[in-house]
Amino acid sequence: MIEFFRNKKIMIVVAHPDDELLGLGATMNKLIKEENVQTQVVILGEGVTSRSDTRDTELWEKELKIHRQNIHDAQAAIGYHGVSIYDFPDNRFDTVALLDIIKVIEKEKQLFKPDIIFTHHGGDVNIDHQITFNAVVTACRPIQNEYVKTIITFETASGTEWRASTDPRHFIPNLFFSVSEQNIEAKIKGMESYEFEKRTYPHPRSPEALKIQAQRWGVAIGSELAEAFVIVRSIN
Repeated sequence: MIEFFRNKKIMIVVAHPDDELLGLGATMNKLIKEENVQTQVVILGEGVTSRSDTRDTELWEKELKIHRQNIHDAQAAIGYHGVSIYDFPDNRFDTVALLDIIKVIEKEKQLFKPDIIFTHHGGDVNIDHQITFNAVVTACRPIQNEYVKTIITFETASGTEWRASTDPRHFIPNLFFSVSEQNIEAKIKGMESYEFEKRTYPHPRSPEALKIQAQRWGVAIGSELAEAFVIVRSIN
């Protein structure tokens, strides 16, 4: 199955800085090193201002600047090729017209022309993740001349597992990548680059928890370490 990804152009569309690491940091690192993929990360939201009661980018100007630098530090840890950064309001994507987010994704698609898009699981507790998923699916409708043939979703630690047990949109993976210790260490190093997002154990975003998560999926497939995904659509 991994040969399917060889030499492909892969776009990763995420809501916030750090989601690209949490979702597929180890897998990205593996595919870049072993399968000659080309990668473009699209980060839609600024990722900080929801910590205030109202959005005030001037109040968070210093933190936003640091956060943007952290993106590039994380990029260096994983080794992905390009990144586009937008400033949709953190945890307030539902205050923005969905079309505005779709237009950004369509623009990025036109520029990069990906074969595959990875994005959030649609059932995450985080509203921005849900909207990002909806925007990606809408922007990649399988009409004539659509070049995105495959859409794959990932889990986001502290966003996917915290949904309500009664929510029917469970994350039930059907695609797994066995990854190495080095791939996981790259993911953890990248995650630790995010000064405002890293956490201590037992938080799901802590280094220990990220390793445990990889061990969990590894056990599920008879491997030491793995990351898990859902194939939403793949047209061959």
